[in-house]
Amino acid sequence: MSGSAGPNNADPEQDRVGPMLDVSDLAVSFGEQSVVSGVDFSVDRGSLVGLVGPNGAGKTTVLRAVKGTLNPDNGTVCVDGEPISDRSAKAVSRLVASTPQGTALSFDFSVRQTVEMGRTPHLGRFDRMDEADRRAVERAMERASVTQFADRPFTLLSGGERQRVLLARALAQETPVLLLDEPTANLDINHAVRTLELVRTLVEDGKTAVAAIHDLNLAARYCDELVLLAGGGIRAAGRPADVLTSDTLRDAFDAETLVTTQPGTDAPLVTPLAEQESVARRVHVVGTGKPAASAVSALVGAGCRVSVGVVPAGDIAAERARDLGCEAVTIPAFAGIDDAARERAVELARAADAVVIAGETGEGNSAVIEAGDTFLAVETDESTHASTAHDTVPLAALPAAVRSLPPAPEHDATPPLNQSTTD
Repeated sequence: MSGSAGPNNADPEQDRVGPMLDVSDLAVSFGEQSVVSGVDFSVDRGSLVGLVGPNGAGKTTVLRAVKGTLNPDNGTVCVDGEPISDRSAKAVSRLVASTPQGTALSFDFSVRQTVEMGRTPHLGRFDRMDEADRRAVERAMERASVTQFADRPFTLLSGGERQRVLLARALAQETPVLLLDEPTANLDINHAVRTLELVRTLVEDGKTAVAAIHDLNLAARYCDELVLLAGGGIRAAGRPADVLTSDTLRDAFDAETLVTTQPGTDAPLVTPLAEQESVARRVHVVGTGKPAASAVSALVGAGCRVSVGVVPAGDIAAERARDLGCEAVTIPAFAGIDDAARERAVELARAADAVVIAGETGEGNSAVIEAGDTFLAVETDESTHASTAHDTVPLAALPAAVRSLPPAPEHDATPPLNQSTTD
């Protein structure tokens, strides 16, 4: 595999030839039960590769084999061009650091003592830490944002705080390769993002990282490449956009998904689709920004026929509608709503079973909203017409709410959908 992160000339590791990590024909079984087989992937220096896949796919097993704490039945793991099987455990620990999925410790160490364990591979049997070791510990605690817990017992921390302390321990090890087993487990979304932002910074500074990540959207946003494990082997590998497709995810997870694009990036956005009866309703969405785009995704994923507008061209709601083959009545950015656009949007709203309001709508869309027979507002601070809506629902409940509505009355002339109107 080849990561997309560019070389950092300040790091001598970047001048070496070949991948930093190479896994070839890896096979692991426990007794008669095969866990993975034929696993091949490599990780370029200064890149982040994500291991994704359903529970039990073997992500942790692969990480343990890479770390050298599990002997594979077959295959080789090379770090910096050398098989780890040829090195002592201590030598491997100077090359590869890891964070475990669990956060339990056997003894009641302080946070500082826990992080200091990361210096063990660099010390002789009877050596004490010197000033350089202490600086490495302080630097690691600062980067993982756990300095304020330094003297607190590890066992008194929350699960998320423990996760960050174990990351600090791995950083104190100062290895070129970092393995992370579910680094965002037990973290709220804010700390999860901060953790992966830190990993990205480390990678940009030249470190090589492999992370098992259960959240596909976080993996897509932060990883250079992904390895999708399922059914005992690799189902797909490469750029996130090439790996996270509806067909591939159906094969790996046995689930239906809607794959679009995350706002502001080219990373895939994976939305699971619940196994439910198709919502055979026609819906017109009025609104802008992420709330409206999310409503469009949820409704299309549930089987609704969706139209949008009036919305500025280039708005994420208009782009999402275009990606999903829905009609979007658009106007140039920063322009007022003209008569032709308003009339078309009014036609679509009048013909719909429901008008869904999501995000900012603007005064110019009042006539569009009023043209509908039934209103639903998506719960968001940005909705300006929530008080006029027939009902207000969370985004997750939107398809079910639409399904419960009676079909709209038949109109003499129902305008066709999917004929994009752009003025």
